[in-house]
Amino acid sequence: MAATAHKKRPAKSQSGPAPKKVKKAYVATTEKPDTTIARKAKRSVPVTVTSVPNGSENTDDEGDLDDAEDDADLDDEDNDTMQVDSREGKTSARESHITQKALQQSRKAAKPHSDLISEAKRVWALARSQTISAKERRIHITELMNVVRGKVKLIVFKHDASRIIQTLVKYGSKTEREEICEELKGSYADAAKNRYAKFLLLKLIRLLPSHRANILSSFHGQILSHSRLLLHREASSVLADAFELYANSTERAGMVKEFYGKEVALFSQKKEVDNEKAGKGLSGVLETFGSDKEKKARILAAVKENLASIFNNPDKGSVRHAIVHCATWEYLDVLARMQDHGNEDDVKEAEKLRRDLFESCTELLPEMVHTRDGSRVVREFLARGSAKDRKIILKAVKPHIERMCLDDEAQMVLFTAMDVTDDTKLLQKSVISTITTPETLDTLVKSPQGRRAIFYLLVPRSRRHFTIVQIRALGDTDNARDGVRIGIKQGSEEGATTGEGTSKKSPVVRQEEIRRGSSEALLKWIEERGADLVREAAESLVVGEIMLYAEGDKSLASQTLLRALATPYPASSATSASSLAHPIDLPHASRLYKTLLQGGHFNHSLKSVEISERWDPTAFAVDFVKIVGGDDGTVVKDICTKGERNGSFVVAELCGALVGTGDVSSDKVAAKEAREKLNGWLSTSETRKGIEEGEKDGARGTKVLLDAIGRL
Repeated sequence: MAATAHKKRPAKSQSGPAPKKVKKAYVATTEKPDTTIARKAKRSVPVTVTSVPNGSENTDDEGDLDDAEDDADLDDEDNDTMQVDSREGKTSARESHITQKALQQSRKAAKPHSDLISEAKRVWALARSQTISAKERRIHITELMNVVRGKVKLIVFKHDASRIIQTLVKYGSKTEREEICEELKGSYADAAKNRYAKFLLLKLIRLLPSHRANILSSFHGQILSHSRLLLHREASSVLADAFELYANSTERAGMVKEFYGKEVALFSQKKEVDNEKAGKGLSGVLETFGSDKEKKARILAAVKENLASIFNNPDKGSVRHAIVHCATWEYLDVLARMQDHGNEDDVKEAEKLRRDLFESCTELLPEMVHTRDGSRVVREFLARGSAKDRKIILKAVKPHIERMCLDDEAQMVLFTAMDVTDDTKLLQKSVISTITTPETLDTLVKSPQGRRAIFYLLVPRSRRHFTIVQIRALGDTDNARDGVRIGIKQGSEEGATTGEGTSKKSPVVRQEEIRRGSSEALLKWIEERGADLVREAAESLVVGEIMLYAEGDKSLASQTLLRALATPYPASSATSASSLAHPIDLPHASRLYKTLLQGGHFNHSLKSVEISERWDPTAFAVDFVKIVGGDDGTVVKDICTKGERNGSFVVAELCGALVGTGDVSSDKVAAKEAREKLNGWLSTSETRKGIEEGEKDGARGTKVLLDAIGRL
């Protein structure tokens, strides 16, 4: 019985390790392999996603799949094929395998268009090779096009054959791409909904701009109605890629218009909607209808209903797409205009509609912050919401704070939260405490976006760290926060403050409380990591801002920075590697110490130093003499007289900080003692001689240093 028992074919996961894939060797030809492939753009990734999603924009097509998988086209019943476990020897097993393979081949041959697909696969294997020249590939692509011409629709929806057409679009000429596009005409929506054909459609949208408008226009009327492509598992990613990566402003406006309802679509077809106004989005469309309030109300109701259909189906994944964020922001922008420009009834109606929208998408807001419009939506909710609304929003985004800090658009939500939230204790608990943990700071300091998140705690909207565009964008919510309404007609001036702002605290008071709440953790971080941070150019900028503008006792942090300078100079291992160089030989580190000694940043417009009120340069200079100079001032003298003499400017600022004490220093006696000690080290004939020799050798800053020594 055992010899004749039937067993199912073992599952793939139980059949032992897969055979190693044979690496393809490059063919020795006189021409180089053809590697000219356009790099695909990628959609912005939501902060709620911890790994790169396997979406359409991130999926490579034919190149990453094994040949065995490409050739496999078995029916589901093949998985249930029984194998005979015969003990009659290897001959019987071999015969059984041959029989089974023949059965599979016969089933393949019985399928529709099997000859076409087999021939196409043969040529495709040659055309997609990565080891051939462009000339050879051109020959194979032409042959492949001849095989599939007129039959694209027959094979494009099959999982393995679809890759054949993708290769044609990827490597083919414009003429061949246009030919394929024409064959698919009328089936674009079906292709978008197909698990395999959607990749081909995206390639056509990306690589064939001349037909992009026709493809996108074929989706009109099907994005939210009929086929409901935006809520389709496969098609939604096609729309998202097309909208965010490839469509121009006119094409985007046409796609977003689907949210406005059937009435707008009907009027658009009759050309009763001005194209110029339609380009402004929802507000422009409403302008077209003039004073017809009923028609405007119907359009707003249609937008509300369509957005609700998206937010009520979060499992479809459409909430994170930029097209949804764009429509949501256009809707909120119209409501904001009603509140700022309208009469009392308009204000009440707009507030009611905004409240309904907020309640429908509260839990989904973290899915929206990664795009420009999505970020603006959440910021609008923060700016116009109540204290309770802000608490709800901060609770929703709290698990994603670090990733938001590293995203250009998402971090704007955090900045607006700091600008409008009166409850700074809530901010401290929900946002600031996460940003200022040592682990998070170590991550943030390595990227420009992360550094901006740190800077905003201390110097919000500083032109030194934020662009004009960013500052203006952050200022968009100030009017709602401060209660400024535009175009008030009751005898008030345009732009007057009505006293109905959503925030009660003064922005200055709020910034002071945020700065105070974050300073302790930031200074503790400098105390622990300062010696390493000053060695990196970007990180040293963060160190400088924390030391200049944080509040609290900075003595321990100062000592950490100064101990990094107290090592022998020049460094024992002469090398260009910054990890082994003395900090004074690193331009950014030298600049940091100079800035701290002069008490602030140099303002090129005013031609003077902007002294920070939260920093005592004289106290730092006293510690400099004590820690770096030691008992005999060896390091201080060496950085001016040995090696590259890169310490001349720093020591000159040290002299200036001790000379210009005035009423700034908290301890004039200590400053006087430090000045006398420094003067004793630098005024010796040996030290002066070393400095003067440096001037002859062309060392920078020697003249400035000699003048500073003369003022001690």
